[in-house]
Amino acid sequence: MQNIKNVIFDLGGVILNIDIKKTAAAFTRLGHESFENLFNIGHAAGFFKEYECGLIDDTGFITAIKERFQNKVTDQQVIDAWNALLLDFPASRIDFLKNIGSKYRLFLFSNTNALHLSSFQQSFQNVYGFPMDDLFERAYYSHVVQVRKPDAAAYELVLNENGLLPAETVFIDDALVNVEAANKINIKGVHLEPGVSVTSLRF
Repeated sequence: MQNIKNVIFDLGGVILNIDIKKTAAAFTRLGHESFENLFNIGHAAGFFKEYECGLIDDTGFITAIKERFQNKVTDQQVIDAWNALLLDFPASRIDFLKNIGSKYRLFLFSNTNALHLSSFQQSFQNVYGFPMDDLFERAYYSHVVQVRKPDAAAYELVLNENGLLPAETVFIDDALVNVEAANKINIKGVHLEPGVSVTSLRF
């Protein structure tokens, strides 16, 4: 890739290992057998989107989940199951970000929510001893900025606030729908396919 100056990273599946099936399994153990159908990568539905856009708070989200159970579950059970998909930050990826940070302007845009944000930021801090956001010039979280990928406004927000030119910018995501949306506004989208590590990419 020529003339690249900026790199925008997705988080889950790119930097942070995640496994949505673990959350689906956790909710199944609590008595919800079709949870996985409600939350698929790049295509979250209904109240999931509202939560990721900051339109409902933690209480509203937890309540919406609990309403889908026939039996009674506690708030903490919902939180623990919801966070089960969050795994680890491989050291090789963190080293990769540190190394390329001297060559490129690095940004993060994650479709996420308040419960996940609190959990993975604490996990990162516990392992590496510094805030995860320090790896980037600026980190954007959908529920904070109230816009999510693949909406064009999500990419345009990062471009406009930081004076980035689309032709000089790479966007990396494991969800093809998000990459295709970036391509439509002339950002160079890179789809990180299953089994491929972000550390193998060259700009």
